[in-house]
Amino acid sequence: MLTSTHVPGGPNWLDLGTPDVAGAAEFYRRVFGWEFDPAGPDAGGYGFFRLDGRTVGAVGPLTEEGASSAWTVYFRTTDATATAEAVEQAGGTVRFPPFDVFSAGRMAGFTDPAGARFAVWQPGDIDGLDLVNAPGAVSWIELYTTDAAAAKDFYRAVFAWELRDMPMGEELVYTIAGPAGGGVETMHGGLMQLPAENLRAGSRSEWHPYIEVADCDGTVATATESGATVIIPVVDAPGIGRLAMLLDPFGAPFAVITSAAP
Repeated sequence: MLTSTHVPGGPNWLDLGTPDVAGAAEFYRRVFGWEFDPAGPDAGGYGFFRLDGRTVGAVGPLTEEGASSAWTVYFRTTDATATAEAVEQAGGTVRFPPFDVFSAGRMAGFTDPAGARFAVWQPGDIDGLDLVNAPGAVSWIELYTTDAAAAKDFYRAVFAWELRDMPMGEELVYTIAGPAGGGVETMHGGLMQLPAENLRAGSRSEWHPYIEVADCDGTVATATESGATVIIPVVDAPGIGRLAMLLDPFGAPFAVITSAAP
């Protein structure tokens, strides 16, 4: 559950880069009921996803050379320039340096040492997402990585995250992450090592969001009918919920979850 969106290092924004903004907007409208609200003529096709008038994400055309359709997770920072320096010192790459987005805030894009892309948002007029942890809104973020040890060292150095390993079976270790000193109650995401068979198949490091839904099975059915591809079928995770992972019609991975009752 995202409980650290207003804490430095916590996820506070989410947007989708896609080759077809109109097509993606229609897909997510069908699946989650999101409405697309264009940001205006100076925004280059970028716009907001709204649910009952509240911002749950954003979408825009692909702008980076070689980029493929994907969701980008943004983490809150009080100083995007200082975060960029920390990323480079920790072995990451600055894909685009900090810049002002009108008066809305300041952003920058990075790649971690294992190849996962992410960004930071330094709030101005726009603080972050209006709605999280509710049906139709993001409730968790997750990193699949080709090098879990390097990823843990990197994000601990850049954001001072507290990381806790949670063994799952004989071989799998799932690491949960949150702001330093917050304890388990403020954990906002997880990361895990890609298994060997995924690496052999060419899987790469990536962040993806989990969208909370009231009916995981029904949502997956609607998504596939609307052009999505299931990559992890619906499964029960004891004590966590019922979840699945999909690719939207343009190849962006995302997950859906009906969380277990507290």
